[in-house]
Amino acid sequence: MSTTTTATRARVADTVLDSRVMIRRGLTRSMRDPEAFFTALTLPVALMLLFVYVFGGAMSTGGSYVDYVVPGIILLCAGFGAGTTAVAVADDMTNGIVDRFRSMPIAAGSVVVGHVVASVARNAIATTLVIAVALLIGWRPSAGPLEWFAAIGILAAFVLAISWLAATVGLLARSKDAANAFTMVLAFLPYVSTAFVPADTLPAALRGFAEHQPMTPIIETLRGLWMGTEIGDQAWWALGWCTLILVASTVASARLFRRRTS
Repeated sequence: MSTTTTATRARVADTVLDSRVMIRRGLTRSMRDPEAFFTALTLPVALMLLFVYVFGGAMSTGGSYVDYVVPGIILLCAGFGAGTTAVAVADDMTNGIVDRFRSMPIAAGSVVVGHVVASVARNAIATTLVIAVALLIGWRPSAGPLEWFAAIGILAAFVLAISWLAATVGLLARSKDAANAFTMVLAFLPYVSTAFVPADTLPAALRGFAEHQPMTPIIETLRGLWMGTEIGDQAWWALGWCTLILVASTVASARLFRRRTS
């Protein structure tokens, strides 16, 4: 075995160990901020109850409105969770903790990885809660085990991509307030998609945007997997968007982190 190979394996092992420490830090940090964690859990549920019981009677979607709205609420939930990640990363970059990390033998990328994995874990809990409440209020998916497995895969890809995008925004932002504004963008996108109403009910100008933005193919894919509606090529678009966001965010976050810490 060459010296180069040994050194490479050692660096990989160190990065994995450092990432585990940062992941534990991110999860512990979430538990120590119960207000933000509680809001991220309850706000999507409150919005789902609002849409189903207050607006649902006026919505015409060709079936039970709760069956239609659940995928969009889950993506809305992921957006709120990602906003929290952006704020946490921006806080780390402005409060001096990263400078302290740089004085230790810690892999640089592990800081971002810790935030991203903690975000995925928070979103998994929030998504589980949304699904549980949806089942209680009448959501009745017709999916079998294979469809559920595929839906979970799509959700995991989306949450990972949006969490890494949020970390990138946190690196780009110069304050927690600026990073928090990102939450508003993510919260707005599902409203101008097929999350709450069919695209053909929207004005022509909004319809084109709704049909060609990332949220719509992901929502339509989840809806098709869970409820048996037509998916068409939406699944490929959903995977394409998730891959594009993840790759672009990973590359951009690495460059931004080096620039902010150089």
